[in-house]
Amino acid sequence: MSVIPNSVHARDIASIVHPQTNLAKHREVGPLVITGGEGSRIFDDGGKDYIESVAGLWCASLGFQQERLAKVAYEQMRTLGYYHSYRHRSNEPNVDLAEKLLAIAPVPMSKVLFQCSGSEANDTAIKLIWYYHNAIGKPEKRKIIARSMGYHGSTAAAVSLSGKPDMHADFGLPFEPFRHTEFPHYYRRHEDGESEEAFSTRMAEALEALILEEGPETVGGFFAEPVMGAGGAVLPPATYFEKIQAVLKKYEILFVADEVICGFGRTGEMWGSTTYNLEPDMISSAKALSAAMQPISALMINEKVYQAMLAQSGKLGPFAHGYTYAGHPVASAVALEVLKIYEEMDVVGRVKALSPTFMAALEAHGDHPLIGDIRGTGLICGIELMRDGPGRVPFEAELKVAERFQENALKNGLIPRAVGDRLVFAPPLIITEAEIAEMSDRFGRALDDTWAEIR
Repeated sequence: MSVIPNSVHARDIASIVHPQTNLAKHREVGPLVITGGEGSRIFDDGGKDYIESVAGLWCASLGFQQERLAKVAYEQMRTLGYYHSYRHRSNEPNVDLAEKLLAIAPVPMSKVLFQCSGSEANDTAIKLIWYYHNAIGKPEKRKIIARSMGYHGSTAAAVSLSGKPDMHADFGLPFEPFRHTEFPHYYRRHEDGESEEAFSTRMAEALEALILEEGPETVGGFFAEPVMGAGGAVLPPATYFEKIQAVLKKYEILFVADEVICGFGRTGEMWGSTTYNLEPDMISSAKALSAAMQPISALMINEKVYQAMLAQSGKLGPFAHGYTYAGHPVASAVALEVLKIYEEMDVVGRVKALSPTFMAALEAHGDHPLIGDIRGTGLICGIELMRDGPGRVPFEAELKVAERFQENALKNGLIPRAVGDRLVFAPPLIITEAEIAEMSDRFGRALDDTWAEIR
């Protein structure tokens, strides 16, 4: 596209570096400028509407504009627009939100630490793993294990934890204490004839082998998303977490459940930990916590971790960690109102009721020549683009199938998300059956247009 001088597009190119964007290509094509939103749709500066199939960045659970939340933010700004939570300071929205999170936690949790993003929540959990083991006299337990293709944030420690090589390249990452175990992607990685249960056993054995290779006395923590989001909406195979958690308990390794994407209804339960019977020591959450309307995250910790923190504070004095905007009263007030909305709309019941319609709409394309596999739960689904689905034969990289699909999806009014040659769907939790049908129709047209280009 040609960029008009002095337009928003030209000014953007001249002034902004965009995350997760091909910077050279951006100079040629410029941005898609979004000017408004309504429900599950967004609108560009030309007035074209798009159905947002991934809720922005998995986060716009209540859509893209919310008058009710705007009023809550306004009223809170009128009374206390900011104050910090350092050195014994507090505010009522902060306390109310912490109490609410502890009340709805999937397993007993003791305290809440607030931050501004999922990356910060996971960074905090990393520090607490080290803090905990220093407190109990095991400072050598510094290594932390996550999964290949897992994603836990973009800050330097959180992205070291993440198992995505593209996010490490030429940044001098990952940092030394981080290790990565197998990517539990059953469809792509199972051996011929291997059941999901047998595959899960192999994944657990691989984790245990890594722990033994590194030395159990040096491994302090393990992170996992209930459903791997940025890895491609990959669901855990049957019995996976049961077997993984048994290994963690055997070697006294703290378990952090990264609920940044899965929390607050996405998987058909309030927490992905409930969906998959997880018993973590810490739980990180963000995104749908405020329905993306305010930057806020929360890390919940259990009593065992908190008691170790108390011991350290008795030895060292102040807990020397925090963020300027942690426990921000406006963010906390908005998040608390979001949780009230979830209760009123029965978000878990709604997702459970919509999930069959959502999955059926996507599975209707299962026979398309581009599609190899479709798996989902709640309102999250991953779809494989494959030359031969049953044979698990991928398309040639030079065809750039996913890139072509994304371009065709935009032409057809659908905002997609591709992870390699895997497509992800995770629309706003308020999406209607009519919007699901339209999403499916636009998806089908984009698939057909892409197939016409490459066949």
